[in-house]
Amino acid sequence: MEFVVEEGKEVHSECSTLILPALSIGNVGQLAVDLLISSTRAQRVGFLDDPNVLPCVGNDAYGPVPQGELALPLEAYESASSRLFFVQQRSPVVKGMMIQLAQNLADFAVASGKKHVIVLSSLDFRWWQNVDMSSGMQIHYLSSTNVDGTDDDCEKLGWKRLQEYNPSQRRWKHLSSLAEGKNTEEETIPFNDEIEDDEDYYATLPFAALFSCFKARGLKVTCLLCYCSEGDNIPDSMNLAQATEGGGWVIPLSWKSVYGPPPDMLIF
Repeated sequence: MEFVVEEGKEVHSECSTLILPALSIGNVGQLAVDLLISSTRAQRVGFLDDPNVLPCVGNDAYGPVPQGELALPLEAYESASSRLFFVQQRSPVVKGMMIQLAQNLADFAVASGKKHVIVLSSLDFRWWQNVDMSSGMQIHYLSSTNVDGTDDDCEKLGWKRLQEYNPSQRRWKHLSSLAEGKNTEEETIPFNDEIEDDEDYYATLPFAALFSCFKARGLKVTCLLCYCSEGDNIPDSMNLAQATEGGGWVIPLSWKSVYGPPPDMLIF
């Protein structure tokens, strides 16, 4: 992975908290990162070039009016006022290469002096076994602070640890070995074979690979997760962004075309 700084831009060492999405159902993590970048007035400072991410190109995502700047697969943004560093991923990972991408991102985070990594992602609602909507949309978390994934600070905020996380379960153990470089034969337990139980499902998701690799590099990592279904996932992304950085949202320009124009009322 190569980090290319934009001409005339500089990276600030005080932006030591890295926020990035893990691709999953509804693209909630990516939408949340877009909202955070727009709302914190973060500036693009560079690009990450990695062979494990498919190429793509698009128009300026933030505006307030299109400037003709191209959006690329992996972009880096900084908000000096919030001391936050963002990586936005806009295209899928090459099949079978998620571990390699996660390792490269972890190496980048260490090399650039990041102290805390926050991964934003979503979970398929149909796998939620103990549904509790009494307090509205629930934020679940997974932290490297303790071996069992708990974190007192997260608990104080009312978030719930991902109950299905079990570091001694075979897939989580295998993932940890891969992240630490102890096992190079990823085929030992294929990540695309039939899911046998709930624990198998969670350990096969991109957030799990990122969590394991950042943790293996000695970084503090917190995954913030929400359950959702495919559809209009803007409310889910706002909920996830709220858990990360507060409020006062500035809606990204790109959101205006997420679902296209409203239907012509003459058809009714």
